[in-house]
Amino acid sequence: MSPRVLGGTALVLLMAGVTAYAGNQILRVTQMRREISTMERDVTTLRGRSEELTRAVDRLHNDPAYVEKLAREEFGMVRPDETVLKFPSTAR
Repeated sequence: MSPRVLGGTALVLLMAGVTAYAGNQILRVTQMRREISTMERDVTTLRGRSEELTRAVDRLHNDPAYVEKLAREEFGMVRPDETVLKFPSTAR
């Protein structure tokens, strides 16, 4: 083989290698961008949930009516002078 053919072959192989490497890197960047987008949505969701929890904590500290409502609904608590009437459920 002539040096010219060997040089051309080497150049083609080098270009193929660079192209394969660049293609792989483009795929990685695309995947990373998708992951970043997903994580940004997760952060937004978690910030919203954090704000909800902060408001709930504030209500627990400062809103006696809210605390009473939770005590009645979640724990079935009643005041000493109250009578609780329970009716059977009408399951169909």
